[in-house]
Amino acid sequence: VKPGDRVEVKGMKIQAVPAYNVNKFMSPGRVFHPKEEGGVGFLVTLAGVKIYHAGDTDLIAEMEGLQPDVALIPVSGTYVMTAEEAAEALKRIRPKVAIPMHYGSIVGSPEDAEKFRQLAPKEVQIVILEKEA
Repeated sequence: VKPGDRVEVKGMKIQAVPAYNVNKFMSPGRVFHPKEEGGVGFLVTLAGVKIYHAGDTDLIAEMEGLQPDVALIPVSGTYVMTAEEAAEALKRIRPKVAIPMHYGSIVGSPEDAEKFRQLAPKEVQIVILEKEA
């Protein structure tokens, strides 16, 4: 699967969209997820609802114009967007609902999700999912 690929299955439209780093470095000049590797997120449309799963990405130009109804956005900052960058992404993609992800296990903490909630545009409903016991 590569950015730009599209498929439709039983009325569900799936589009692979770019996901890569621009400012998260493993060493000087070497990002964790280079654009050239073709990493992807997904835009899924079902019953008229558009869901964006950003994947492992920074705030990138290709997010412009996606306009999902629901956005799953990484917020931990180590390999992906920081809470601040993720809040800025919401201003660009303008979802109705956003769910922070990629925090609290390998890297990041629940505080990253809370910070994201505090910084997010007020018109976006932020849903922080609770871990099951």
